[in-house]
Amino acid sequence: MATFYNSLTSATDDPLLPFLWSVKNALEGSGGSSQNLLNLLGDCIISFKDSEQYRNDVRFLKIWILYVIYSFYLISTQHASIGLILQMGVSSDFGSVFMEMLNCNVCTKNASLYVWSACFFELKGRLHDALTIYHLGISRNAEPIEWLKKAHALCHQRISEIWKASERQKIDYKGSTELGNIGINPWDSSILEDLMKKINPTIKKFYGYHLSTKSYTGKVALSTLKNASRNKVIEIGGRKYHIKGCAGQGGFAQVYKAFVNSDPNDVVALKIQKPAFPWEFYMYRQLDMRITGRERSSYGLAQRIHLYADCSILICDYLAHGTLQDVINRYAVQGKPMEEVLCIYYTIEMLHMVETLHDVGLIHGDFKPDNLLIRYARDDLTKKGSWTEVVLGVIRSLPCRLGKRDCSGSLSR
Repeated sequence: MATFYNSLTSATDDPLLPFLWSVKNALEGSGGSSQNLLNLLGDCIISFKDSEQYRNDVRFLKIWILYVIYSFYLISTQHASIGLILQMGVSSDFGSVFMEMLNCNVCTKNASLYVWSACFFELKGRLHDALTIYHLGISRNAEPIEWLKKAHALCHQRISEIWKASERQKIDYKGSTELGNIGINPWDSSILEDLMKKINPTIKKFYGYHLSTKSYTGKVALSTLKNASRNKVIEIGGRKYHIKGCAGQGGFAQVYKAFVNSDPNDVVALKIQKPAFPWEFYMYRQLDMRITGRERSSYGLAQRIHLYADCSILICDYLAHGTLQDVINRYAVQGKPMEEVLCIYYTIEMLHMVETLHDVGLIHGDFKPDNLLIRYARDDLTKKGSWTEVVLGVIRSLPCRLGKRDCSGSLSR
């Protein structure tokens, strides 16, 4: 009698508990068929999904996960139809279920929601969705965060192995919706290495390609430019470049403004990158061949590249008017809104550039204001009327493949 009284009291304080007992019995085989278990899980979700009491209760999260697993099992074994499951008031599609869990705030601060959900997506072959869920959990600092990050890293490693295997086996994933119609992993360094081996005979024939098997041995060490670059002179390929300052830098490269042979009318941008990165020069030449006429000037121009054993030096046209981000920041500093017509103008320019790239089989992986250079501006960019002289130019993106072209990719500042 005492046991019954304690159980009754617990059920009053914790209305979820009787469902948990019933689910436990069903899982142990004493509660009827799998369909009965699914009905029980669905009733439990409908009963408590709006309850504040179970927002952060991992037991309730397990009910949701079990529901998805059993609905998937019953449909795949043809023991239940999708229509029958939908009649229960809970979707059979895990993407919809996951979104409903987020909308109901079910354990959204618990890493288990994201790890378990991502694992199910991965099991279903929805690899991009799995990574997206991990990113969402990490952005929300779900706890324990270290477990979540470790699970994400392992998932990313497994997906990379799948992509590598597909390349080795020449598997065409073009028609696979589960892999997002992606045949290669464009962020895998081995993919770029393999492509460079294939295009090596071609790239050597391009104008402006200069290869040395030795390290750079100029009188001025390139490493010293980072700290004090102004007015130093470096020699590359028989030409002297008078460094006038650093124009930009990233994780692997620095870009410097320079006068060729000290001529202020011959200004170039020197991009010094370690390790050497010939892919970017190859993409400039692809742009030369694929985009013709006045459209070509929107995507940057490379004069030559010098490849050394320890670095590469890409020499490009220098554009002095800054980036679109600089324009935006200048308006923000002055506390002035950018004119609506100017916003529309820039938007049209950007859409046109992306459309042109796609038309020739190239995609841009990092299209944003600070990767768009102003190609021409006669006057101050914040003065009324001057924007009509402004044209944008793309200067950077990630290497990717699009369509049936053998190689594609992009430019990098």
